[in-house]
Amino acid sequence: MNVGVLDNGCITIALNCEVKMKTPLNRGVLSILSIVILVLVCAPAYAQWVKLPSSIPRGPDGKPNLSAPPPRLPDGHLDLSGIWESGGGKYIQDIAADLKPGDVPFQPWAKTLVDQRADGSHSGEDPFANCLPQGVPRVSASPPPWKVIQKPDVIVILYESANTWRQVFLDGRELGKDFPPTFLGYSTGKWEGETLVVDTRGFNGKTWLDQTGKPTSDALHVTERFRRTDFGHMEIQITIDDPKVYTKTWTMKETVRLVPNTDVIENACENNLDLQHLGGKFSR
Repeated sequence: MNVGVLDNGCITIALNCEVKMKTPLNRGVLSILSIVILVLVCAPAYAQWVKLPSSIPRGPDGKPNLSAPPPRLPDGHLDLSGIWESGGGKYIQDIAADLKPGDVPFQPWAKTLVDQRADGSHSGEDPFANCLPQGVPRVSASPPPWKVIQKPDVIVILYESANTWRQVFLDGRELGKDFPPTFLGYSTGKWEGETLVVDTRGFNGKTWLDQTGKPTSDALHVTERFRRTDFGHMEIQITIDDPKVYTKTWTMKETVRLVPNTDVIENACENNLDLQHLGGKFSR
């Protein structure tokens, strides 16, 4: 459990660095202590390894030059390998944070459901609060870093958040009809110029797109377009297509940054004691 204090005197309780509950709190020593705990628990572990080999370009001052051109593989494609992070909880809290009100085209029942979840009274029903996978695309927006391992025929992504992993196959395979639905779906990819286009289907419809409770269904189809703009930054354009939940497709964009001189570490979700404080009733 992680805790932090907001300017309005509320304490936030977080699971794996994600805000799950807000409750009033008197300021004082406990407030200061809770901020320290939040910083320590959510801060990346930069020092678990020493003597790290590195191919990171550096400037005259010896510091990493993250604005240098992005690296390429022998086949000419951009190399997306590295440790990446969202740099905050903006999109984990609201995937549509940069969109205008009304830009998310909810089906009427879905809009009603999201409105019911808006005050946090159903946050205990969030599958991730119950130690279940966050799903795609939410997992990439989670504050803990994630590692891309790239080969010509497959890309593996290791998410520190709850020890999650996924495979993106680039070998031309297609998803059949006889598959078990999953939280993260099944991902295939192809290159369109400088952009890796990842197509993911086969979801189980149990995940939320963010902490506001935007729902999904088993018809969810996610398209992610990864483009490494320079050595230290990558854009991810995300298109949500779920006709059972939304009246039409909708698109948003996130930016992630490279985290040099570190690696992902074990981050298990177990025995979540926060649930007793969270509202709603969860059922599998």
